Amino acid sequence: QVQLVESGGGLVQAGGSLRLSCVSSGRIFSSFAMGWYRQAPGKQREMVATITSDGTTNYADSVKGRFTISRDNAKNTVYLQMNSLKPEDTAVYYCNGRWLIYNSWGQGTQVTVSS
Repeated sequence: QVQLVESGGGLVQAGGSLRLSCVSSGRIFSSFAMGWYRQAPGKQREMVATITSDGTTNYADSVKGRFTISRDNAKNTVYLQMNSLKPEDTAVYYCNGRWLIYNSWGQGTQVTVSS
C-alpha cells in the first residue's frame, strides 16, 4: 500500500498563503493521479484540485484562480499552493493518490483561516 504524508497546514489570516505538501512512499508515484480534498466540520469531503500523471489539472470552482496544484515526480511529492485564503477555506486537507487498484489517503492536515 502506498503511504501519503501531508504537511504545511496551519493558522493564517484571511488573504494569506500556505503551501501544502504530500510525500508518497511509493516508487511508482509518477503513474498516480494525485489530488487534494478537504473536509470542513459538519460537511462532506470535497475535491479541491487534482492532477493526472501527465500534468492535467482540475480545480473546484471555489478555488480557481487562488489555488495551484503541482507535482514533482523526482521528489514523489504533490503540492497545493493556496493564495488569497478565505475563512471558508478552513478545513482538514487530505492528499489522495489513485492508480489501478491503489486508492490511498493521507492522514490530513488542518488549515485554519481567521477573519
